[in-house]
Amino acid sequence: QVQLVESGGGLVQAGGSLRLSCAAARITFRTSYSINVMGWYRQALGRQRELVATIHTDGRTNYADSVKGRFTVSRDVARNTVSLQMSSLKPEDTAIYYCNAGVDQFGIPSEYWGQGTQVTVSS
Repeated sequence: QVQLVESGGGLVQAGGSLRLSCAAARITFRTSYSINVMGWYRQALGRQRELVATIHTDGRTNYADSVKGRFTVSRDVARNTVSLQMSSLKPEDTAIYYCNAGVDQFGIPSEYWGQGTQVTVSS
């Protein structure tokens, strides 16, 4: 099992910046494992959860078109942490942001989610 602990959400005015952080803690796998990908998803009120940005162990990143050029995802593989630097925030970025980790154990994938952190962008 993996517990993902998020921090950094809050209220910001449009055009402002926020940084979200997530740490993988209480890792209790009994066998060898690898966290292949970590990233962020978000869910706005009344909408489905959507990908924001992900980053693989080898540094490959993937961004939603709506955040390209404004958000930057980064990862510390050794410490099992992932961060999301958000700039030029817009009211439509308002959502609960969830940290996500994709784990592999001997070719068997599993997925873990954080509890979510609220980001509110006022106009």
